[in-house]
Amino acid sequence: MRCPFCNEDESRVVDSRSNEDNSITRRRRECIACKRRFTTYERLEERPLLVIKKGGSREQFNREKIIRGLTRAFEKRPVSAEQIDLLVTDLERELRDNFDREVPSVEIGEKIMARLQKIDEVAYVRFASVYRQFNDLNSFISTIEQLKKID
Repeated sequence: MRCPFCNEDESRVVDSRSNEDNSITRRRRECIACKRRFTTYERLEERPLLVIKKGGSREQFNREKIIRGLTRAFEKRPVSAEQIDLLVTDLERELRDNFDREVPSVEIGEKIMARLQKIDEVAYVRFASVYRQFNDLNSFISTIEQLKKID
């Protein structure tokens, strides 16, 4: 594994841990040359999952894209990066279990919205404002009113 600090090819594994379902292995490594430590994550390479966009085009499922969107929604909220990663891992697992090779982007968005509604209402509204493309204040207010009815 190449060191991100000095680009040395040799490193040694200091610690290895798997997550609860053994789908990800976290390894703490130490560079042989500069002695700095860094973390790597190993994930089983899954079959490709294609996302069918609203316009009909297809692109490969990208968990990093979802993490970026959720990170923005949870900005300055009491949710850790690990919780976001766990949410995306759970979402990806559900999508792979329920869809063979292709999943509509609308399905992904709705599943994210359902999870956000349970975790953090502010993040839910932030994500909804982008996902549902609010055009005016009334659509924003109606989403908040729906959220209040559920509570």
